[in-house]
Amino acid sequence: MSTDNPLWNNPLTRSSRREGTVFSRSSTRERQLNEEEALLWAALEKLPTYNRLRTSILKDVSGSRLEQVDLSKLGVEHKQRIVQTIIGIGEEDNELFLSKLRDRIDRVGLKLPEIEVRFKRLHVVAHVHVGSRALPTLWNTTLNWIEVLTHLPVSDVSQICMLQSILDMVRLVPTRKRSLTVLNNISGIIKPSRITLLLGPPGSGRTTFLLALSGKLRDDLKVTGSVTYNGHELHEFVPQRTASYTSQNDVHLGELTVRETFDFSSRCQGVGSSYEMLSELAKRERATGIKPDPDIDAFMKASAIQGQRTSIVSDYVLKILGLDICGDIFVGNDMLRGISGGQKKRVTTGEMLVGPVKAFFMDEISTGLDSSTTYQIVKCLKQSVHATSGTMVISLLQPAPETYDLFDDVILLSEGQIVYQGPRTTVLEFFEAQGFRCPERKGVADFLQEVTSRKDQSQYWALDEPYSYVSVEDFVEAFKKFSVGQRLVSELSRPFDKSTSHPAALVTEKFSLTNWELFQACLAREWLLMRRNSFLFIFKAVQISIISVIGMTVFLRTEMHHETVGDGNKYLGALFYGLLNVAFNGMAEMAMTVVYLPVFYKQRDLLFYPAWAYALPVILLKIPVSVMDSAIWTVITYYVIGFAPEASRFFKQFLLFICLHIMSLGLFRMVGALSRTIVVANTLGSFQFLLMCALGGFILSRENIPNWLTWGYWSTPLSYAQNALSANEFLAHRWQRPSNSSDTVGVAFLKSRGLFPNEYWYWIGVGALLGFGAVYNFLYIVALSYLDPFQNSRGAISEEKTKDKDISVSEASKTWDSVEGIEMALATKTGMVLPFPPLSISFSHVNYYVDMPLEMKKQGVSDDKLQLLQDITGAFRPGVLTALVGVSGAGKTTLMDVLAGRKTGGYIEGSVNISGFPKKQETFARISGYCEQNDIHSPYVTVRESITYSAWLRLSQEIDSRTRKMFVQEVLNLVELTPVQNGLVGLPGVSGLSTEQRKRLTIAVELVANPSIIFMDEPTSGLDARAAAVVMRAVRNTVKTGRTVVCTIHQPSIDIFEMFDELLLMKRGGQVIYAGPLGTNSCHLIEYLEAVEGIPKIGDGINPATWMLDVTSQTVESQLRIDFATIYKESSLYKRNEDLVEELSTPAPGSKDLYFTSTFSQTFVEQCKACLWKQYWSYWRNPQYQLVRLCFTAFVSLMFGVIFWGCGSKRDTQQDVFNVTGVLYLVVLFVGVNNAASVIPVVDIERTVYYRERAAGMYSPLPYAIAQVVIEVPYLLTQTVIFGLVVYPMVQFEWTVVKFFWFMFFSFFSFWYFTLYGMMILALSPNGQFAAIISSFFYIMWNLFSGFLIPYSQIPVWWQWYYWISPVAWTLYGLITSQLGDVKSFMQIPEQAPVRVEDFIRDRFNFRYDFLGLMAGVHVAFVILSILVFAFCIKHFNFQRR
Repeated sequence: MSTDNPLWNNPLTRSSRREGTVFSRSSTRERQLNEEEALLWAALEKLPTYNRLRTSILKDVSGSRLEQVDLSKLGVEHKQRIVQTIIGIGEEDNELFLSKLRDRIDRVGLKLPEIEVRFKRLHVVAHVHVGSRALPTLWNTTLNWIEVLTHLPVSDVSQICMLQSILDMVRLVPTRKRSLTVLNNISGIIKPSRITLLLGPPGSGRTTFLLALSGKLRDDLKVTGSVTYNGHELHEFVPQRTASYTSQNDVHLGELTVRETFDFSSRCQGVGSSYEMLSELAKRERATGIKPDPDIDAFMKASAIQGQRTSIVSDYVLKILGLDICGDIFVGNDMLRGISGGQKKRVTTGEMLVGPVKAFFMDEISTGLDSSTTYQIVKCLKQSVHATSGTMVISLLQPAPETYDLFDDVILLSEGQIVYQGPRTTVLEFFEAQGFRCPERKGVADFLQEVTSRKDQSQYWALDEPYSYVSVEDFVEAFKKFSVGQRLVSELSRPFDKSTSHPAALVTEKFSLTNWELFQACLAREWLLMRRNSFLFIFKAVQISIISVIGMTVFLRTEMHHETVGDGNKYLGALFYGLLNVAFNGMAEMAMTVVYLPVFYKQRDLLFYPAWAYALPVILLKIPVSVMDSAIWTVITYYVIGFAPEASRFFKQFLLFICLHIMSLGLFRMVGALSRTIVVANTLGSFQFLLMCALGGFILSRENIPNWLTWGYWSTPLSYAQNALSANEFLAHRWQRPSNSSDTVGVAFLKSRGLFPNEYWYWIGVGALLGFGAVYNFLYIVALSYLDPFQNSRGAISEEKTKDKDISVSEASKTWDSVEGIEMALATKTGMVLPFPPLSISFSHVNYYVDMPLEMKKQGVSDDKLQLLQDITGAFRPGVLTALVGVSGAGKTTLMDVLAGRKTGGYIEGSVNISGFPKKQETFARISGYCEQNDIHSPYVTVRESITYSAWLRLSQEIDSRTRKMFVQEVLNLVELTPVQNGLVGLPGVSGLSTEQRKRLTIAVELVANPSIIFMDEPTSGLDARAAAVVMRAVRNTVKTGRTVVCTIHQPSIDIFEMFDELLLMKRGGQVIYAGPLGTNSCHLIEYLEAVEGIPKIGDGINPATWMLDVTSQTVESQLRIDFATIYKESSLYKRNEDLVEELSTPAPGSKDLYFTSTFSQTFVEQCKACLWKQYWSYWRNPQYQLVRLCFTAFVSLMFGVIFWGCGSKRDTQQDVFNVTGVLYLVVLFVGVNNAASVIPVVDIERTVYYRERAAGMYSPLPYAIAQVVIEVPYLLTQTVIFGLVVYPMVQFEWTVVKFFWFMFFSFFSFWYFTLYGMMILALSPNGQFAAIISSFFYIMWNLFSGFLIPYSQIPVWWQWYYWISPVAWTLYGLITSQLGDVKSFMQIPEQAPVRVEDFIRDRFNFRYDFLGLMAGVHVAFVILSILVFAFCIKHFNFQRR
């Protein structure tokens, strides 16, 4: 038979032929399928190359028939079926799939692209501030600005340099920057087709190393040496598309699902050279008559199609990362519930895996994952690297032994130097040659991270001769003489042969898609985000509708006349109100811009797309929003208010509002992109809006603006909008009646207000607004293109160690490793010297339920409650360290929250006793500590201050301050935080402490409370092996003092797991499957589980914690058809535990229940002092808030002074008086609104800390509220002084003591109540974003009823009540009356006889000078009321859901 027959060459036919004849071995149906497949393959071969590479043969939905399928039209379900077919079970199927894929490539002799990364003499230095100079206080930030000025790269800075020299001489502004060597002259090679593990203790330079290899180091670092890919320098290709760096920080769009996140990443990264490779592969297979495996062929062809909205690679990565179960769930954020933290970490990893890059550098990808999940992920990554000839370096924190064994190579970094780089199998040999041996039950990874530490090294010394410390430098020199090191040096000495580099290995094009494809991808995502954020747009539409209704009822047409020039004022006020609202409606765009910036910066730097491709969809898709909002305002208000009753003028106003809204969105978009943080954006946005209002021609007439400042009028969009709106209204037919002058009423009014009386000004306004919108949007794109996010602020380097010399990582870390005092603390247990009562906690038949989620009800679940804990009984005793372990979703944290009383909702059943007495939450909070998984601390205090604050409020009053300080120092030593005690805590992932330092601080603030019972939720999560050992040593020492300690733990090493005395093991569903002692080497646990029929014996060197989770998984239960919870309840161990619980639930003879004379440890006064002390430091070290606010006030003051120069002394005409009232109106509204908007994010951060501290029983809500309010006073006074001393003389108000006092008094109290309003509205809101949206509604209402746009006498009677409850109206009353209410000079009014100024103020505004005292009292009342409401809301509203 000819081998050219397609049927003969079919893989299925060949397989059948080996086993026997087709007719004897196959059914008729199988033969028909084989023949059908052969015919389909023959037809496929005849297709043109382009179509052939997009077509494959697959089974139909029923699985009974084969068909040709156009893979470019595959649906999501079909792609999922393909992935399910090739990797149905897990890593075993994945390995088989990758093996088949590689076999297909090797069969035709096709060479895959490979990348060898070399780095030679790589040296990285950072210039940093040290000691207290690194803390971001207001003073230090000011000095930093001076330093920047003194180093400006301009030709003539002699005066600035002279100033700096003088400041240096007098030690006023010493630079005090030091050079910190991060990577110290390292060299090495990363080989392809090998997976490398990067290990190193904290501060060793792992992240910097990975960033350097991937070409993503910051520009402010000094870098020498070289990094090459296949012999090519980084500038010869595009490293961002050749290699990928996976960050520690999980930055994603919460509104997208996991699958959508992967699909967008895959779409933007493209398919690389996959299509060319597949084309060559198909060509060679066709030439040799090879028919590929249909599933493999379908997968490879589907993954090589460019620009798909959904990618089969996304489904594949979802499967291997274990994310397929949550693929259609939102990633989530603060406002949207989504996937768990561990799943989010896997999304960060998968986002880069879906791309075509060949070199991967992954930084700490296992944080929050259990050891079993980490093992499965690394195993799949290893299989992928080996099959596709990839290059991969992974930094892991605590790799389990079985995970460590998956790696081919190991790089050990310490103090910025490479101690070892080479095969994993020879690393122990190297250290044994230096005299150090890894103990039998010690994980090799843990050993490697500790053996270079001065503190931990001695325990591994294996030689008979006396031990002496071996420094990192000694290890580095020894490695050069080791065989592996010699081979490495030899290989580095030979240049890489560039001719061997595959042409497709290095990417030289900046973007993978065409400009049109990039625009389409970003447009589709932006449209999806808008749909997901539809609530915001609906809310804004409803908000503007409500405001429109209110506005039309205030400016009701029955009260609006058009007979005289004076009647025009009310119409102009209505137009200005509409103009302000439509323009202000765009301010929400600023917050949305800032929120999305972190994701944009990440994807821009990864070259997913250029800035313009991201920005244009944002701009274009918001145009319909502008049309909708403008239509709502115009339709509701136009005819009801009584504007010109002509259809053409209605549509012209509508068009103008659309242009105004588009301009406003562009403006605030630009401000957000320039500011990059919400606090700065709020301030800059307020300043920009204020500038437009001041120079827009309404508050200050164009004719009253100084000649040299008229450029400001012409460069302000609102001036064009004001002229266009006014021309459209006042040049209508009904305003054409004659006035007392030669002009018509409409023209006379426009002239009196400094507006242009020409019809063509409408079209000038439309054109100008569109032009301004285009300019703002262009600047938005420019800002996105060239600005980077603000750099992190970390300042925990000891000044003493860096004095008068440059430092290296090794010198900095010696502070970390100085151990004499710490060892003494650990040995003598001096960290716990204060007396405490040892207490046990027992719990019996505990159940916990929550209301059934709506999502589950939609899926058909009929129950009203979902049970999370099921019949849990157990006990925790003094001096016993208990581990609470289980897979994700087992209920570990839930059980802890229930026992500790931290749940804010749900239904709890069962009993909990403390040493035999029923638990009372009020007293329990005094004797317990709870270390939460999320390390929540005030960001702007130091480590020592955080611990001191906790000790101050939680230790009893009998302990004096000296003893308290000693105790704080001992706790600092115990958790090894002394070297960074003066470092700022910072925000997680943004600034301040590292993850492991933050974790130890969480433990320290609880230990310093001297608790009897301590709960610790994941105390080692996010820590490397050595840091985890440090934390657990501190925990173990705590237990030795007789405390009761319970820890949940995710992926413990053997050492850490066996530090525990007892174990409470839970399975998914909230059931206990083991509760009892661990025993030596976990013998009791192993004996219990191995006694279960079907459970395999534990292997040598296997981590009992990992083995335990594997053999008790749901998969094993279903395979063996057993229920471990039932087995436990039927065991003797359960009976013993019930007896123990019964014994501990009975009070000991002579014992007494816990009782405290007061709810809190400290008196009310001490609570106030402590809270105020912390707030003092928090505010002083928050320049983004304080310095920006004060600078904003200074700029605004100067702006007011310049624009309104001398207006306060001019009172001759009605417009002069309007100018004075206008400046006072702007003072109150815009500076106050900025204060309120700025304080919201600051208090939002502190409120999260407050929830933790209140749950710990540290203080009552009132002292916290008082401290939060009082600390604002000095800054508000400073703000008022700056404002008053600049504005008052420049505007030239009357210089009398009384008038100046009233000006300062009302200014101060208006700033204060606006700030309190921001706090109050946040206390009523679940988060800062919601508070900002809600507060804007009240700003608009206060503006409308302030008495400026429409005087009290003209407000309809049904709205006058709101005037009296508007604080802005009272402030305007006080300011205007105090300055003008007693002025007896005469002023001119159009078409009227001259009147006294005081009479005009009384008649128009209804202000009486003799009511000033009452005004002052009302302001004090507003402040007191705001404080009380804030305190009440903080006490009674808890938006933390647990």
